Amino acid sequence: MIRSMTGFGIAQAELEGVQVAVEVRSVNNRHLKTTLRVSDSFMSLEPEVDAIVSKRLVRGSVMVSLRVSNAASRIRSRIDGDRLKDYIGQIESTLGHEAAAKIDTGELLTLPGVVVEDGGETFLEQLRPVVSRLAKEACEKVMTMRAQEGDALRLQLVGFARTIRERLGAVGQRVPSVVAQYQVRLRQRIDALLKEIGMTSKPEDVLREVAVFAERADIAEELARLEGHLEQFESLIDPAEPAAVGRTLDFVAQEMLREANTIASKSGDVEISRLVVEMKTAIDRIKEQVQNAE
Repeated sequence: MIRSMTGFGIAQAELEGVQVAVEVRSVNNRHLKTTLRVSDSFMSLEPEVDAIVSKRLVRGSVMVSLRVSNAASRIRSRIDGDRLKDYIGQIESTLGHEAAAKIDTGELLTLPGVVVEDGGETFLEQLRPVVSRLAKEACEKVMTMRAQEGDALRLQLVGFARTIRERLGAVGQRVPSVVAQYQVRLRQRIDALLKEIGMTSKPEDVLREVAVFAERADIAEELARLEGHLEQFESLIDPAEPAAVGRTLDFVAQEMLREANTIASKSGDVEISRLVVEMKTAIDRIKEQVQNAE
């Protein structure tokens, strides 16, 4: 199933007067890159939120924001005097009383355990399942949006695949006549040159040159490989395909372009060259579009 990498989802809830919201945004990225915006008071929730996102989204640059409003009433900060005195005592014993007196008080408050939050752990445990549920809901909304955009993307890819198949069929029909036309032109040129000196060409000489040309311009193998890549591409964009196929589509498109380039270089026929240009244009459009596929 084709899903876009662009999506947005937000889920909100209230926990005893505290407003909680989880917002998830995603855009294109070659791999999954998750960035979480969480206030320092709730940093311990990051691993759970990150695991929820990683389980549901395969590719994309994902920004997750956790907003907790009015939480101050549930979390009150205070200074642990005993811990602060212990730090000051250690500083005085190491640097001396005068040096310790010059230390900024604000810096002392940043030391571990000096500022503690009463009720914070209890509230955090109450908040944890709520945040997990909201993260899942927000991810589901993102996935729904991705699937909707993926349907529109799939329709475009189906059109490009149809163009490639039509041009590929036309090239296959054109190939036999190219060798026949070369044989006619070669005989005409040889006969014209030999006529000037009163000689005639031998059929086996013409056939030998035609065989060399046919071998040099043979694109049957490239046509078969391109047909195989196209079949694989069509199976990947089938709605019944459950996996994320963006990377695979990009690889298959690159292989189709490789075969198209080889066909163009080996065939000197103007009509085949025109058809190949149209195929390459469709393949380039595919490569552009699948950059947004998960």
